[in-house]
Amino acid sequence: MMETIITIVILTGLAGACIPLGGLLANIEHLRPQWLEKELRHFIVAFGGGVMLGAVALVLVPEGLAATEKSLTSILFLLAGGVAFFAFERLLGLRRRESPQLTGLVLDYVPEAMALGGLIAMGSNGAYLMAFLIGLQNLPEGFNAFRELSQGKHHSTKRTFLVMALLVPLGPAAGIFGYFLLAQYHFLLGAIMLFASGGILYLIFQDIAPQSRLNKHWAPPLGAVFGFALSLAGSLLMPTV
Repeated sequence: MMETIITIVILTGLAGACIPLGGLLANIEHLRPQWLEKELRHFIVAFGGGVMLGAVALVLVPEGLAATEKSLTSILFLLAGGVAFFAFERLLGLRRRESPQLTGLVLDYVPEAMALGGLIAMGSNGAYLMAFLIGLQNLPEGFNAFRELSQGKHHSTKRTFLVMALLVPLGPAAGIFGYFLLAQYHFLLGAIMLFASGGILYLIFQDIAPQSRLNKHWAPPLGAVFGFALSLAGSLLMPTV
């Protein structure tokens, strides 16, 4: 058991370390400022969105469906995740504390790390792929979160790095939680994976693909969640040959 716990801590810790690493990359501006600002940042934003979508399509949804035995209630879990992330981000916006990149980073990092711990406990082959995708995802999210925080009036470079470094231990803590508590309840673990999938889909279309949204409107990103849910429902209802 101890070896498994160490494995979880290492995998989630390395994935979490990509957060401040992304911030470190974002802090390197003196090389080519204009190119970094325009070309590289847009590439990294798109790359992060692609990785997040890959995590949903390749790991979270397939593993979540398997754990919930492809029940139609899985659709509700996915929709609940999208609506919950929308409500939380809307609440932050109303309180004028909106930090979409940092919010999105925390909201998807924690449930993914929980799911990773559960997958390792279940002996799933997707655990290491999940860890790899979380790390790839945290790198561009850390990059964008650093740029976002550094533009604030009350965030110096050192303080921004401190905030990002404090996020790293969340992964191991969530992974150990998933290992001990969620692995015994496969259905609940699957529900969390699907919940996280819905939230990630919302964040992709709300914050990472800004061309899909209207200013001060939140319906288009939710439309993406409902569209994915509809496709998933069709797949579940399709008779197998």
